[in-house]
Amino acid sequence: MDHRFDVTERFAEGAQFIAGSLRGGSSGRTQDVVDPATGETVYSYELAGTADVDAAVEAARQAFPEWGGATPGERSDTLHRFAAALAEDAADLAYAESLNCGKPIKLSNEFDVPGSIDNAAFFAGAARHLEGKAAGEYSADHTSVIRREPLGVVGSIAPWNYPLQMAAWKVLPAIAAGNTIVLKPAEITPFTSLLFAQAAQRAGLPDGVLNIVSGAGRDAGERLVGHPSVAMTSFTGSTAVGKRVAEIATGTVKRLHLELGGKAPFVVFDDADLEAAVHGAVAGSLINTGQDCTAATRAYVQRPLYDAFVSGVSDLMATVRLGDPFDPSTDLGPLISHTQRDRVAGFVDRARGYATVVTGGEAPGGELAKGAYYRPTLIAGAAQDSEVVQSEIFGPVLVVLPFDSDDEGIALANDTPYGLAASAWSRDVYRTGRATREINAGCVWVNDHIPIISEMPHGGAKASGFGKDMSAYSFEEYTQVKHVMYDNAAVVRKDWHRTIFGDRP
Repeated sequence: MDHRFDVTERFAEGAQFIAGSLRGGSSGRTQDVVDPATGETVYSYELAGTADVDAAVEAARQAFPEWGGATPGERSDTLHRFAAALAEDAADLAYAESLNCGKPIKLSNEFDVPGSIDNAAFFAGAARHLEGKAAGEYSADHTSVIRREPLGVVGSIAPWNYPLQMAAWKVLPAIAAGNTIVLKPAEITPFTSLLFAQAAQRAGLPDGVLNIVSGAGRDAGERLVGHPSVAMTSFTGSTAVGKRVAEIATGTVKRLHLELGGKAPFVVFDDADLEAAVHGAVAGSLINTGQDCTAATRAYVQRPLYDAFVSGVSDLMATVRLGDPFDPSTDLGPLISHTQRDRVAGFVDRARGYATVVTGGEAPGGELAKGAYYRPTLIAGAAQDSEVVQSEIFGPVLVVLPFDSDDEGIALANDTPYGLAASAWSRDVYRTGRATREINAGCVWVNDHIPIISEMPHGGAKASGFGKDMSAYSFEEYTQVKHVMYDNAAVVRKDWHRTIFGDRP
């Protein structure tokens, strides 16, 4: 069954979702949404302006007392219905994600959409399990209780590489904890965020609890981050923009959660299963056309396996099928835009001056030339301090470097500003145990690279930011811990009063 639909017709009222309704923007500027596989404009809309952000924040502020005051069970019931509504919309969500981003439909169908549905189901359960220290007499004359309370209005900004999953990661823990939210998706990828909000409304989420403003970062984004009625900002994107978000958020002293760039190392020790490491490297570096902040980007391979690893990865990359994202056999789709394709090509072309492009390193011709395609690329012989090793390329490019001792391999893995994700490959439990302890990253996989799960947290260290998405740990981002203390002594004049006035009774 073909689930394609006309996005111009589906979003005819506009690309803003405020207080339960689609509407147009008020910025006076138009945004074209381009299919990166063809270069064709598939939708145009008026961007959100500051007035739209203000309206969305006000809608969220008005909805907060009722939603924040709902019981965990009531919020859980709504989220269970939300998960069911997303499941009903699975085919439309997959189509919209692939159209908007150029993802192969098998990736949308088997990763993005089911992962987002699972997130909704997880937070439906997690909503009833907000944990705190048990009531007790930690002071002899008092009983203490810990409350976890929602913050209020959350303003979140999501990137263009995983529009649906990032909407889920931002929205679900926030509303499960009782907050209301204004989400700004990337202006070039609004489709699945809007479908996500419509599914929530159909599931019975009260109007104003979830609002979408599709606008540019300098206008809508900066207004949302700096808005005095927004209690928290959650941002996923580049480290450079994250620094700007932090600067603005500081002005209103709001809670801040940042998930920023990455340059994940893939460390292969000399006792690793070579075939598994080769397959893991190709899959881990090419997921979402390499536009993934946890993608494997730096392979460090101990010298006895180095040549065989380079040969194996090169051969396997050559079998990857580029093509129409809606062809079920397509392995690799285009990058998000021609601008991003040219940026990636620039990194590779500059690397030719100091390293070897083993395979790839070019855009395909023929029918694919009109799209933002780039072939899977392997680079060898680059120095540790070179641009392709240190900078986030965000494309289907893997750089491979040799190392000798375990000490050197771990040191090289840590030798970038980033610390989001990493992997270690070895049959030796002591080697991998050391790697998981000493590699400074928010997630370290052992003999795998990329899998995520709703029950476990995602977030980085160093220049990759701070805070956690997914899992029960995310409630630490979206709730305020409050200590309530009850007097048990029932006396008028307490002993400690003498430190302020009078003498001991």
